[in-house]
Amino acid sequence: MNRFVRSLLTIGSGLATLSITSSVFAHVVVTPAQATVSAWQEYTMRVPCEKTDPTTKVVLKVPSDVQFQQYEPVAGWTVKTQKSGTSELVTWQTTGPGIQPGQFMEFPFIASNPKQPTTIDWDAYQYYKDGTIVEWTGAANSATPHSMTQITTASAAQSTTSTTSTTPAASDTQTTSPPTYSLGWTTADTWVLTVSIVAILLSGLAIAFSLRGSQKH
Repeated sequence: MNRFVRSLLTIGSGLATLSITSSVFAHVVVTPAQATVSAWQEYTMRVPCEKTDPTTKVVLKVPSDVQFQQYEPVAGWTVKTQKSGTSELVTWQTTGPGIQPGQFMEFPFIASNPKQPTTIDWDAYQYYKDGTIVEWTGAANSATPHSMTQITTASAAQSTTSTTSTTPAASDTQTTSPPTYSLGWTTADTWVLTVSIVAILLSGLAIAFSLRGSQKH
């Protein structure tokens, strides 16, 4: 195998590894994506571990027009709240090993929704054991987007449900059905797909050159 073919295989393998690693990256997501005004809503924050070090702490910034009310205890985690200006910070911190690589955990809580239709931005800060902090505070098309919940009137939520079968109905009370996660398609996802395609093409080209060289011999 000549140097050119080896180089193609090396590049293709590296890109493939990078694309696979990137594709398993997920986001900190708060569900549901839609709820009604003035409701006491059950939310669930899902936190995946994206690094080789465990996640040891997660801080959720609750907007000023949302009131954090209660939380469901999660084994091995403590919860504390504190004011930060007009917002409230809720901190989940592990007392054990934390969220291990390849795992995720869910943290349920109840909050009272705004009294007027709006969009809630859930900024979250994910702390890893190695000291890294990932700030999930970006726009929807960024590499680190924050989760969002659309707050609508009951009639608007029912109308959306009747016209779109894939959208879960919002409830004026606590939700009881399993949450549906929708991560969306971001710029980062497009980049991962592009890298994956390039990796496949380079690997195929390397194999073709290799076979051609062996036939000559």
